[in-house]
Amino acid sequence: MKKRVIILTGSELRHDFFRKLFALDPEIDVIQTFCEGTEKSLSAFIEKETDTVMRLKHLKAREESEKDFFNVFVKTSKDLSNPVFLPKGEINNLRYTEKIINLKPDLIIAYGCSLIKEPLLSAFPKRFLNVHLGLSPYYRGSGTNYWPLVNNEPEFVGATFMYIDAGIDTGDIIHQIRARITWGDTPSSIGNRLIKDIIPTYQAIVKNVDSLRTMPQPKVPDDEKVCKQKDYDEKSVEKLYNNFNNGMVEKYLSEINERLQKSPIVENPSLTDLLK
Repeated sequence: MKKRVIILTGSELRHDFFRKLFALDPEIDVIQTFCEGTEKSLSAFIEKETDTVMRLKHLKAREESEKDFFNVFVKTSKDLSNPVFLPKGEINNLRYTEKIINLKPDLIIAYGCSLIKEPLLSAFPKRFLNVHLGLSPYYRGSGTNYWPLVNNEPEFVGATFMYIDAGIDTGDIIHQIRARITWGDTPSSIGNRLIKDIIPTYQAIVKNVDSLRTMPQPKVPDDEKVCKQKDYDEKSVEKLYNNFNNGMVEKYLSEINERLQKSPIVENPSLTDLLK
C-alpha cells in the first residue's frame, strides 16, 4: 500500500523542487503539503542590517544557482503535492495542527519548516521525520552546511535524516549522507546537488520506514558546533570565498579518505542496500 504522507516545508524554489519531485514517487501519496512563507527568511533578516554587501551577494548567488538547478523542473512538472501556503511560523497554529492530525497520515516529513511545537510534536511518535541539512551532531542549528565551508571542513557538509523531537536537530538519527563535492564546485553547487540527492534517500526511508534498522547514535563531540543565524556576518562570507579561492575543494579531494575516516557518519545498511 502507498504511504500516506504530509510534507511540512518552505516556499522557496528549493522547497518547491523538493515537494514536487517527492510527490511524483508512485508508491507515496502526498495527501497535503504545508508550505511556510519567506517573511522570516535569511534575506529578510539581513536586509534590515547595515554592512551587508558580501552577505547579500552570497545570497543572490545562491538564488541564481537554485534557478539554474531547479527552475525548469518546478515550472514544467506536474504538481501532486497538494500545497497549502501559510505564513512562516504558523505551522504550529491550532488551525493547521488540528488539520494535520485529522488527516491521519502514516508519516509526516519535514524539510525547511519552522521548529515544531506541541501538540503536533508528540502527536505522531516515530512517525514524524525530518531532514536536517547538516551532519549532526557535528553541526546543529542554522546554516549547518555553510559553516563547515567557512571552517575549512567540507567533510561535514551533508544531510541527516532523523526523527523529530523537542530539541534542535537532536532526534534519533536514521541515516546520513555527505555532499558530493567535485572540482570547480561553488558553495551553491555543493548545496544544490545535495538537495537533489536527499530526495531518493528520503523516499526510500518513507517507503521502508517500518523495516529500517535502529542505528547506534553517534557520540556528541567535544567540539560540537551549534550555529546561529546572528553569527552570519560579512567576515564569515569573506572567509568562505577565500577558502574556495585558496584551493579548499582541491585539498579536500586530495585528502578525502583520511578526512572521512576521522568524521564518521550514520549509514543505515538497510538504506545503503536499497539505494545501490
